[in-house]
Amino acid sequence: MSHILSVTDLTQALKDVLEAEFPFVWVRGQVTNLARPASGHLYFTLSDAGAALPVVWFRNSQGRGSPARGASGDEKPGAEKSERIDPLTGEVLEPGPGVAAELSDGQEVLVAGRVTVYAARGAYQLVAELVQPSGVSDLALAFEALKRKLGDQGYFDDARKKEIPQSPARVALITSPQGAAVRDFLRLAEARGTGVQIRIFPTLVQGEAAPAQIAGALDAVNAEGWAEVVALIRGGGSLEDLWAFNTEMVAQAIFRSQIPVVTGVGHEPDTTIADYVADQRFSTPSAVASGLWPLRADLMQLVDGLEADLRRGMAALLERKAAELAELRRGLAWLSPGKRLARLDQAWSDASGRLLSAGGRMLDLRRERLAVAVRDLSRAFGPASVAAQQVQVQALTERASLAASLALTSAERQLELSAARLAGLDPEGPLARGYSLVRIERTGRFLRSAAEVVPGDRLGVRTAHGEVAAVVAETKGDTA
Repeated sequence: MSHILSVTDLTQALKDVLEAEFPFVWVRGQVTNLARPASGHLYFTLSDAGAALPVVWFRNSQGRGSPARGASGDEKPGAEKSERIDPLTGEVLEPGPGVAAELSDGQEVLVAGRVTVYAARGAYQLVAELVQPSGVSDLALAFEALKRKLGDQGYFDDARKKEIPQSPARVALITSPQGAAVRDFLRLAEARGTGVQIRIFPTLVQGEAAPAQIAGALDAVNAEGWAEVVALIRGGGSLEDLWAFNTEMVAQAIFRSQIPVVTGVGHEPDTTIADYVADQRFSTPSAVASGLWPLRADLMQLVDGLEADLRRGMAALLERKAAELAELRRGLAWLSPGKRLARLDQAWSDASGRLLSAGGRMLDLRRERLAVAVRDLSRAFGPASVAAQQVQVQALTERASLAASLALTSAERQLELSAARLAGLDPEGPLARGYSLVRIERTGRFLRSAAEVVPGDRLGVRTAHGEVAAVVAETKGDTA
């Protein structure tokens, strides 16, 4: 049986899928059903010829649109104020009129935001982060075209992105040196990490010359080889203001960088081509500093926590080692020579006692058996029997003496014969009778045949009273 979902579970599942698939999109359409409640939020429908999409534009996001302008291009009087960004530095200037005040039914707009599900009504909607007049749609189309091109070329692949070092000590900062972004970045960096060196590579961050300067700065950082991380930051602005970071020139410079590159361009919803190519994207310049280095207070607290863990671990280790030492001492005491000698002495005493007891019992038993045997012998053998036995013993003694004399005589004869035979086998015996032994020096063997030597061989002739050296002049006789 299939699993039955509740309405809430199904709606949440659809919400998760939509938000994961469309985290940030640009949508172009016509404003209809515009509503302005007292909360300041704007609700409208974005329509075209084939479909309609509900849109909510929350009040805290309405300052991000481009300034509303009249037919002549001037800012309309009475329009709601919004942020204005210096085109060169990215610095926030005095407030100016915004798009939200002039938004009306029938107006063609370009909306950037995230798709989500409004669970209370079971309907999907677009949460707007940025609303701009449709006049900038050409930039949006160019953005999407470049995004597809670079994506097909592998610029955005996670496999090629480099790992960002933890708490880097040397950071190259590419930005405008006069903007609020760099001041916020440096202020946060000063209170974070464990000490860092930052080199600022000043560039334009807006305008036609900005892409070349940004790309040149990235190449310069890599040529210098000093930095561990490159941070590319800029304050918020409209799509046109951020366009330098949507150029292929900057994307290529980031792509070929051998040093990891992080970006913090614009506000949370602002996503540029540079963000896609970078090794890591942060939502704002301040978020870059927060992401690169932890708060120093957090580090101190972490050190305190590690110190406490170390103390606890050391205490536990010492406790375990003390228990092991006590156990070893008990074992050593049991195995010590003194203890062992005491145990052996006790064992010896016990064994001696048992041996004495057993010996006494055995002697008593033997005495009893001997007494019984004596009584039995006394009864079985009287004086007459003893006398008869003595006669037999005397006879056996005489016979043994005679047999021994005969055996000794026979042995003497055998000894004489063996001595005579042994004398006949003595190799030096013939020497005494005039014979001699001849040894061949070349082979060390005794001469037995004339065929064993050749003329010139040296011989040693041994006699009964010494040895004579000789040399073979010629050989005669048996040569076989």
